[in-house]
Amino acid sequence: MPSTHLSLHYHLAFSTKNRVPLIAPEWRPRLHAYLGGCVRTLGGIPETVGGVEDHVHLLIGLKATHRLADVLRDIKQQSSEWVHGEIGESRFAWQEGYGGFTVSVSHRERLKEYIATQEEHHKKVSFQDEYIRLLEKHGIDFKKEYLW
Repeated sequence: MPSTHLSLHYHLAFSTKNRVPLIAPEWRPRLHAYLGGCVRTLGGIPETVGGVEDHVHLLIGLKATHRLADVLRDIKQQSSEWVHGEIGESRFAWQEGYGGFTVSVSHRERLKEYIATQEEHHKKVSFQDEYIRLLEKHGIDFKKEYLW
């Protein structure tokens, strides 16, 4: 085949260190926009960014040359530095781990809506329960005692 065609979309979820609720509603939209900018700077496509006070969800498109672990490392590092410098929240840090799930084209629109309605969603479901459901849905083995 003379050319390459890809559809590489990822649902990423990661939380603040120890899930401390530091992402204030006053600057949350700016953080989400900044996260999208980080993805763009790395050559990816930010499709949707959302979240609440202790975690974020991103739906992003990446190239075949991207390495997911490097993308996450850079996004977290750049956004932490931005929160420290721009917002002045010196306690802010991201948890080391993350969830990364591939997304088919047929599920992208539903996922975008899910990410956009995180505040409403988390009035009913905790992040811990949500994350466990994501792991189970994607067939990922885990030990509950090591998740948090």
